[in-house]
Amino acid sequence: MNEAARQEVRRQAGFRCEYCGIQERHLTFSAFHLDPVRARQHGGTDAAENLAWSCQECNLLEGTNLTGIDPDTGAGVDLFHPRSHRWEDHFSPVGNRIVGLTPIGRAIIWLLRMHSPGQLELRATLRAAGKLRGMAWLPASPRESQQQFSP
Repeated sequence: MNEAARQEVRRQAGFRCEYCGIQERHLTFSAFHLDPVRARQHGGTDAAENLAWSCQECNLLEGTNLTGIDPDTGAGVDLFHPRSHRWEDHFSPVGNRIVGLTPIGRAIIWLLRMHSPGQLELRATLRAAGKLRGMAWLPASPRESQQQFSP
């Protein structure tokens, strides 16, 4: 994928991880990745509709998984797909945690360990520093994110 296409996916993601919602500017010590949501080994492509902007932790934990387990029901479900699902339909921020509103949301939260001590500590630190107010860490529209982003 060329750099212009990579930057377009990044911009469309609002300079945030499309899974956990953390902004690039809050993870300067860690790389973000262009993530093929459906891995090539499962028939995925480099087309824009199959690419997501992901923090390193979410990208590595998601791996090549296509499905996950809803921890509440034990049922297998398709994983969250940033191009075909709306974040706010599947997740809700509550304090420093992300609550899964659907089986898809609960499965990806569990798979990506969004409530790991490190994730919770990062969100608590950002909130205490005034960098995470209310729902400000949710994936935003590209226009809002460009106004907030300072490289």
